[in-house]
Amino acid sequence: MKSAPERKTRSSEVAQGPNSASIIIPLKNGMPYFPEVCAALQQQDYDAPFEVICVDSGSTDGSDHLAEESGFRLERIASEDFGHGRTRNHAASLSQAEYLVFLTHDAIPADPHWLSALLAPMRADDRIAGVFGRHIGHDDADPFIAWELSEHFKGLRNFPVVEITDRAAYDADQGLRQIYHYYSDNSSAMPRRIWQEFPYPDVQFAEDQIWAKIIVEAGYRKAFAPDSVVKHSHSFGPVETLRRSYDESRAFRILFGYTLSPSLWAVVRSSGYLVLRDMGLAWKNGWWRSHPRKTLSRILEAFAKPMGHYLGARASLPAGLADRLSRDTWIRNL
Repeated sequence: MKSAPERKTRSSEVAQGPNSASIIIPLKNGMPYFPEVCAALQQQDYDAPFEVICVDSGSTDGSDHLAEESGFRLERIASEDFGHGRTRNHAASLSQAEYLVFLTHDAIPADPHWLSALLAPMRADDRIAGVFGRHIGHDDADPFIAWELSEHFKGLRNFPVVEITDRAAYDADQGLRQIYHYYSDNSSAMPRRIWQEFPYPDVQFAEDQIWAKIIVEAGYRKAFAPDSVVKHSHSFGPVETLRRSYDESRAFRILFGYTLSPSLWAVVRSSGYLVLRDMGLAWKNGWWRSHPRKTLSRILEAFAKPMGHYLGARASLPAGLADRLSRDTWIRNL
């Protein structure tokens, strides 16, 4: 096996052959985390050729130049041509590798084994069409977010590999369907042969989860690789929480037919639960002392999240209001 320095990829190299991998990163203004992403990728210990392909959609903070300096393949596209699924499909079309690995510019591989651990399930079972890894908080993440990530991925350990064996039970249980199609292309991988049959849908939001729904309903398996870890977290304030929740709810309504918050009474009940949960954690763990501002913010966020879900579940919102609520639309227009 080559040492980490020898594994450093170059833009002139093309990864191909058995078990080769292309790590694909949609890139736009990736600071401050992107330098750590670049360093972590250059340290990966993997036993086959791999490369990094970045598709930049208009960085102004030097992220594109850093990708080139790091020896990555760089493709530039216009900002208006970006799409979550579309851009990943474009990058995949540039690859000749056996495996396509998807990473975001702010998801930092936590150790040199991130790549090998992510690809291990597919290398062991060719019925697995997609694998996603575990997230932990960034080093500067607030304790509420770090706790939420830990609890979320702890629960997914109960479902290391999912496959539909009882379609009637799957169709009848929305909670089960949500587990089966949960997927995160902040850190994920698929064989290129699967992508050729099932490319990412060109949708505005949740392209990863709708893709996972498609492949499990087509009879393939989906896997969770808990030992493949990235540092990836966002600490949103009340307004961003509202907008992010709106995007999530709208996407789930359109793509899956789910109603995440059906009524104002549901908003009240969810808000009350979240306030009690978060204030209990703050008191128990002393976060109200160490993070007083964030503790107060979580009270407002507890109302913002279910309200965003409620608004996203409404198909009748005026188009102008919908655009102003959408965080994803705002990011696209930056």
